[in-house]
Amino acid sequence: MTKKQKKVLYRIIIAAVLMVALLLLPLEEGSIIRFVLFLVPYFVIGYDILQKAFKGIKNKQVFDENFLMAVATVGAMALGEYTEGVAVMLFYQIGELFQSYAIGKSRRNISALMDIRPDYANLKQNGELVQVDPDEVEIGSEIVVQPGEKIPIDGVVIDGSASLDTAALTGESVPRSAKVGDDVISGCINMSGVLTIRTTKEFGESTASKILDLVENASSKKSKPENFISRFARVYTPVVCYSALALAVLPPVIRLIIGMDPLWTQWIYRALTFLVISCPCALVISIPLTFFAGIGGASHAGVLVKGSNYLDLLSRAKYVVMDKTGTLTEGVFQVTKIVTSDISEAELLEKTAMAEVFSNHPISKSLKEAYGKPIDSSKVVDVQEVAGAGIKANVDGLEVAAGNEKLMSSLGLSINSVNEPGTVIHVAIAGQYKGYILISDKLKSTSKEAIQALKKAGVKKTVMLTGDSKQVADIVAADLGLDQVYSELLPADKVTKVEELLELKQSKEQLIFVGDGINDAPVLSRADIGVAMGALGSDAAIEAADIVLMDDDPKKIAKAIGIARKCMRIVYENIYFAIGIKVGCLILGAFGIANMWAAIFADVGVMVIAVLNAIRALRVK
Repeated sequence: MTKKQKKVLYRIIIAAVLMVALLLLPLEEGSIIRFVLFLVPYFVIGYDILQKAFKGIKNKQVFDENFLMAVATVGAMALGEYTEGVAVMLFYQIGELFQSYAIGKSRRNISALMDIRPDYANLKQNGELVQVDPDEVEIGSEIVVQPGEKIPIDGVVIDGSASLDTAALTGESVPRSAKVGDDVISGCINMSGVLTIRTTKEFGESTASKILDLVENASSKKSKPENFISRFARVYTPVVCYSALALAVLPPVIRLIIGMDPLWTQWIYRALTFLVISCPCALVISIPLTFFAGIGGASHAGVLVKGSNYLDLLSRAKYVVMDKTGTLTEGVFQVTKIVTSDISEAELLEKTAMAEVFSNHPISKSLKEAYGKPIDSSKVVDVQEVAGAGIKANVDGLEVAAGNEKLMSSLGLSINSVNEPGTVIHVAIAGQYKGYILISDKLKSTSKEAIQALKKAGVKKTVMLTGDSKQVADIVAADLGLDQVYSELLPADKVTKVEELLELKQSKEQLIFVGDGINDAPVLSRADIGVAMGALGSDAAIEAADIVLMDDDPKKIAKAIGIARKCMRIVYENIYFAIGIKVGCLILGAFGIANMWAAIFADVGVMVIAVLNAIRALRVK
């Protein structure tokens, strides 16, 4: 509990004790002494509310909850209802204290979950370690991370090995290993071993800084319910104030005109009760708190949401469109099969890897990695890339051609089609066909479960868009149980397909596109909601997407939808509950059935219940 909260608590206790003591004293009803004595607990508990109300009037921002409480309690005191005047202020402060504590607890929980901001960096300078502010470390510097310390800045490991705790970033408890040559990101905790890292980014551009910025600024993008509550409060408060004034004046005037006793005191009391009941605290506080808690709960699960408006949209997701590589597959190409005719597998792989020595294409890299030996590039000459077909080169005096069926046809070679999932590299040496190498991108272990989870969550259609061949795409789609697949697409074609799907859906339904956030940036922007997969350390993903999944698990898509739906369910529970109770009590108060004590429940009680309900959004199963 903060100092400010403790101070309010002490005031509540003092005011409550004084009020009980005064109720036990034999004081004459309506006496000046009784009025003066009751002013003491009233000012002890309510002086700050009165100050805020006065400042609001002074700044021409009259209609807020402080004004309502001030008018209602001052009016009650003026009518001689001293106990109720103090009680209204006392219970209002109890509700405010509870709300302050609840919001503080939510913020502390989120801060603990996102405690990834490093306090310092161990910078290598002239052979010594100097502890500096991470902001002072330049790109290319060498830093040392000891066991138990956070990695302060993104970089590459140049010495040492260790296990890294990434739970604050991904929500996963399983540690990741880091060794020489591996990229590591800020915010991870070194669990074992000493790492020497060469920084590749400045602190302000590192992963931890960007994540913290996203979480801290998420509240700036408001959802429709939040915007509705803000507009509602601006209109609602003046309306109830004027309604209370009308309730206090019109009935007595009408009674006076028709010759009856006006009963001014009775109708003013009803108007004051009406004001207390009408205070919109429960809505104004609980709705933003629910979204705040929902975003915090999502971040704990490794799902970064850039604004509460995206939680609102995500809760209505009915179409999920996904990229293949890096989203449903590992995105790592590996040689999985070698088929030869009259030479050994090792020789076929060696000649192919040598032909690809100067290429940086992922397929070429996977061939060189599979070969695993240093390549003497001086033995490779006359390299010629054939667009959309493959590569030709003179390798150690032999003409080597590696590529697809189109390349083999151009050489006058007739080959049989290979019906296997993956990329097939056909190889010809000295004009003769020698076999093929199959390179596959392995499906993620959770991809099939992810599609099942989406369908269970009520998603109407799951679609895959890929640049791969139709044959490979159809095999993957059938294996995963996808509803639809489009293959052999360029980035512009993916945008076109997404636009076609956007036209098919109903207005309230939302379409999610899930991609790696780098090649798919145009589609991420075009979809209703862009979700970046595999975004650990990917700047493009964090920038392009509306929601970022901080690990590679596609099952988090369904989890994100579940979190959003739970959050929105709580939001509407609070809206219906608060408005329903208040409308009912307002009607009862206007007819004199509900007194000031019922008003206290309608205000403070409803607010406490709504806040408790809002905090549930923090918990993610």
